[in-house]
Amino acid sequence: MKLSGKKILLGITGSIAAYKTTYLVRDLIKAGAEVKIIASPSALEFVTPLTLSTLSKNPVLSEYANTSTGEWNNHVELGLWADLMLIAPATANTLAKMAHGICDNLLIATWLSARCPVWVAPAMDLDMFSHFTTQNNLNILKKNNITILEPDSGELASGLTGKGRMQETEDILNQIIDYFTKDKPLKGKTVLITAGPTYEKLDPVRFIGNFSSGKMGFALAEKAAELGAKVILISGPVNVMEKHSNINRINVVSADDMFYAVQEHFPQSNIFISAAAVADYKPENQANDKIKKSDDRLTLTLTKNKDILKHFGNNKSPNQVVVGFALETSNEQENALKKLLSKNADMIVLNSLNDKGAGFQSDTNKISILFKDGKTKQFPLKTKIEVANDILNEIITLIQK
Repeated sequence: MKLSGKKILLGITGSIAAYKTTYLVRDLIKAGAEVKIIASPSALEFVTPLTLSTLSKNPVLSEYANTSTGEWNNHVELGLWADLMLIAPATANTLAKMAHGICDNLLIATWLSARCPVWVAPAMDLDMFSHFTTQNNLNILKKNNITILEPDSGELASGLTGKGRMQETEDILNQIIDYFTKDKPLKGKTVLITAGPTYEKLDPVRFIGNFSSGKMGFALAEKAAELGAKVILISGPVNVMEKHSNINRINVVSADDMFYAVQEHFPQSNIFISAAAVADYKPENQANDKIKKSDDRLTLTLTKNKDILKHFGNNKSPNQVVVGFALETSNEQENALKKLLSKNADMIVLNSLNDKGAGFQSDTNKISILFKDGKTKQFPLKTKIEVANDILNEIITLIQK
């Protein structure tokens, strides 16, 4: 069976299309999947728990606790259990809650705990779907790596005709089967990624750092995991969470911390992507106590940090691929090429702070990729998730040569 051993967490929300989920559950079970269902309270006005539990062979959950037994429905365990979370149908209300983190039911709480890929299949009237608020919410979800199963066009419950029908269950099933059975080009590979900034302590309360958010490195980690890789993500201090269960996150603070973490895992890695914004310098001496304000000037003596990309670029084996990043403000191509050669990297991803929408903090990026053979590929402004996909496609091409 094509989905044998796969765990599907199905979320159902309050749309007339909820009746279709009975067919979807039946077909997922026939394909060999294990299915657990969480229904929003309003979903149960359209489809009964008895029908869904009979088809799925599991109780249907809707509330945080079973009032008759006092048993807690553990949303954290549910989120960790699944290989894929699918919300179908997904109403405009649920999409808005997901986009803005409004956690007022078990379904949303479970979604907030999920580390697996998450798909949503919108279903609503055409004016609701085309409304700018719904489109804005969908864009927020897309930027955060949620897969949108675009609704079909056709006759709607209102009697109108247009886009808003939930995809047919057969089409959804085929996409799930394709996702789990398609060739994953990084399967069996270990990808080591650094992300975020490093902080270099001046004293117990102050540090030298930069504005890196870690979003690019985390996007690369998520995409590499989706492509089948075992991912080791070494991250400086960021406010980003990994989601995929194939990602092993290691938190570090300083450039030295990051160097030694990379050193530990580099020999077992097939691909090393140095996406972190590592501080080039650190204070020569760290004060044990808070530095008090006294003179009008404070002189700091800085010393160079270890060059992580250069060290591991020069120590890679013939079968390892090393990728670096260059964030430039002037002479971008020239400086990136120098970095590519001096670090012995296989490719350098260049982004410029002169490009609107690129660089630190942003959800988008505009890159060029420079290769050792002298070739350069330029890409338009895209979301960082899409940029991660472009970078990994180029890496896959390198390792397949």
